[in-house]
Amino acid sequence: MNLPLSGLGVLITRPLEQAAGLRSRLEALGARPVLFPTLAILPPTDAAALAPRLAALAEYDLAIFISPTAARHGLGLIPAWPRGLRAAAVGPGTLAALREAGVAPVLAPSAGADSEQLLALPELADLSGRRVLIFRGEGGRELLAETLAARGAEVDYAECYRRGLPASDPGNLLDEWRRGGIQAVTVLSSQGLDNLFTLLGADNAELIRATPLFAPHTRIAEHARALGLSRAIATPPGEAGLARALVEYFAHV
Repeated sequence: MNLPLSGLGVLITRPLEQAAGLRSRLEALGARPVLFPTLAILPPTDAAALAPRLAALAEYDLAIFISPTAARHGLGLIPAWPRGLRAAAVGPGTLAALREAGVAPVLAPSAGADSEQLLALPELADLSGRRVLIFRGEGGRELLAETLAARGAEVDYAECYRRGLPASDPGNLLDEWRRGGIQAVTVLSSQGLDNLFTLLGADNAELIRATPLFAPHTRIAEHARALGLSRAIATPPGEAGLARALVEYFAHV
């Protein structure tokens, strides 16, 4: 059977615990996924600071989760979801993670997967006097919190994990790449791409720059182009968007 990605080596840079879904999608299309995590998901630096926010969760009007990782790690720290607390998800992957955990109802954009799309929802236009808790990893963009605060909300963070650099040996990956075994790279964050350059080392940066890269957000693709990747393709959101873009790209090369 001639599948659309038959025999193509596609690098998956997601953390190992998050790679199974994309790996299965690519295998179903005939690709040969190559796993090389460039992000490690670690406990928060200051768990003690997080505890009071979680203990007061029922006092908030809205809890926003900015990623599937935030949903999984944040909900893992909560004994029970407070009755009546509204949840919001930045994108479809986060929405699915919340639904899988039994959280409902969930406010989410019907298209896109970023803060801008969530902020465009009419339900978030006026938040005067509302308390909002944003579940996220340590650091990141401030657009969501700043905009919600400007709309009248009192905003706090629940930083329930942090992203680190894995202790990965790139030797086998580099050997395969030099043999022509990697035809595409997938990244889901700018930090993941930066870490790929770090882990492979400056002497191997041209391997990355010579390979088409697929990222499910314009912002990540623009970051890749700034690093010299001329073939950085912004795909539709999520793993499904990555897979569709890979099929479309390799159907025309």
